[in-house]
Amino acid sequence: MFLGAVCEREVMVVPRTRGLFVARAVYAGTLLGIVTTCWLVLTGTQAIATPGDAARFGGTLMRILAPLQLALAMLAAALAAVVAVGVEKDRRTLELLLVSRLGDAQLVIGKLVGSLLRVGLLLVAAVPVFALAATFGGVTWPQVARMFLVTAAAAGATAAVANAIAFWRDTTFQALAIVACVLVGWLAAGEAAATWAAGPAVVSPARAVFAALSPEAGAPLPFLAVCGVVALVATAWAVAGVRRWNTVVVVRPDAVAAAGPAPAPRRVWANPVLWREMRTRAHGRAMVVVRLAWLLSFLAAVAGVAAEARSASPDRIGIAVAIVPTILASLIAIAALAVTSVTSERDRGTFDLLLVSDLEPREFVWGKLLGVVGSAPELVVLPLALCLGLAPLGIATWEHVAYLCLGLAVLSCFVTVLGLYAGLSHATSRQAIAVALGIVAFLFVGVATTMRIMVAFGGSFELQLAPFLAAIVGGAVGLYAALSARNPSPAVGWASALLPALTFIAITGFLQGSSLQVFLVVLAAYGFGTAALLVPSIAAFDLLTGRTTTGE
Repeated sequence: MFLGAVCEREVMVVPRTRGLFVARAVYAGTLLGIVTTCWLVLTGTQAIATPGDAARFGGTLMRILAPLQLALAMLAAALAAVVAVGVEKDRRTLELLLVSRLGDAQLVIGKLVGSLLRVGLLLVAAVPVFALAATFGGVTWPQVARMFLVTAAAAGATAAVANAIAFWRDTTFQALAIVACVLVGWLAAGEAAATWAAGPAVVSPARAVFAALSPEAGAPLPFLAVCGVVALVATAWAVAGVRRWNTVVVVRPDAVAAAGPAPAPRRVWANPVLWREMRTRAHGRAMVVVRLAWLLSFLAAVAGVAAEARSASPDRIGIAVAIVPTILASLIAIAALAVTSVTSERDRGTFDLLLVSDLEPREFVWGKLLGVVGSAPELVVLPLALCLGLAPLGIATWEHVAYLCLGLAVLSCFVTVLGLYAGLSHATSRQAIAVALGIVAFLFVGVATTMRIMVAFGGSFELQLAPFLAAIVGGAVGLYAALSARNPSPAVGWASALLPALTFIAITGFLQGSSLQVFLVVLAAYGFGTAALLVPSIAAFDLLTGRTTTGE
């Protein structure tokens, strides 16, 4: 009964807002838009004359949609599980759940099931779209069913791990950062196992979903078994430690007096917000765990790049597989740090104290932005070091490395400002975190999907602009709707309109081998986007935060 109460609280109370229904509609609409775009790209470059042509289109389309859904399902499962627990911790309501009649297993499993039901609703909403794609031919219904089974298993294992880590760590940022490292490690372990063992897809989710779409493959039992074991171990670990991790030990005043004199007061910097971000435990205790996780992720990426560099002809795809997940994880972690630095203040009740103080808006905004880099510099430094190492290894020229590093720096600034702006714009932590991390995830997943479509169906890249026009317009509308929640400024409108279009131009330039064009477009697009979000964050600070000021 209590397990059902936790699930009902997670699924039936909060999602009664329109956000859950909008998310399902947007997800299904996005998949349908991809199907339409692929069809327009194909028919614009070649003729569909026989059922075999339609079947080949259906098979290619399914191999585009399946990894896209897998990536989104795993990211959504991780985000939902971490936020569900993190919000309880920030609002101090987890302590109330621990002192209730709920058992440890009921609490942990209830949170896990509630998070999985959110992802399950998205997968159910996608079933009609995949059914439509299967009518073209090229895949059978058992293959589609196996693909959904692999996706659900990977999402379940991801949610279980994220749920356990969220109960373990004391802040939402630490949980999100460690989960991002775990996902990168999972992908690296899967690729390493597939390279060394050369057997069935047992560990790698990406290889498992492609194997499920293979006509010769049977039921993906080895991968399902691995996901089941991971979920059981992670849940058992969380049940065993949830009370120990989240129980506060109260020290009596006489014990404090006996321990010795109180420490000398620390001197606050000119910007107290920056001082708090860098010199206190604003982002939780034991940040060394996060740094260790990122160091391990960095070393895994270095090992992958070094392995490719030792070969006579390094594989560009293998190098990208080693580097891109780490870069994506770093950008997600930076955005998470920026947005939670604001949402945690609001949930803990300290945000109102800052608003009634004499802090200027620019002090608060710049203190939070610089605090992101100062409190966790490895999130920025390690990916840049990974890119810089490509030139000495002979994988890339110094010119290309310079473009890559400068472009990564621009993207890092953009996601930092995006996280801060989302935290200020949305009144609830769940919405703010979902918007910030969702935009970063959809940015990378959308770029990868677009490149896959353009390469799979061939033809002139310039002629593909018309089929992608609907996706560009839809992306601009969605971006504006997400960013203009409380401040529909013209700068945000221009940024929302330009980012999808310029990103498409950058993708086209990359596929044509024009590195300078890609760098200049990225610099213009995301540099302007950064300024467009930063200026309203300062100029409209009172409007975004709801602070009232007295006229002079």
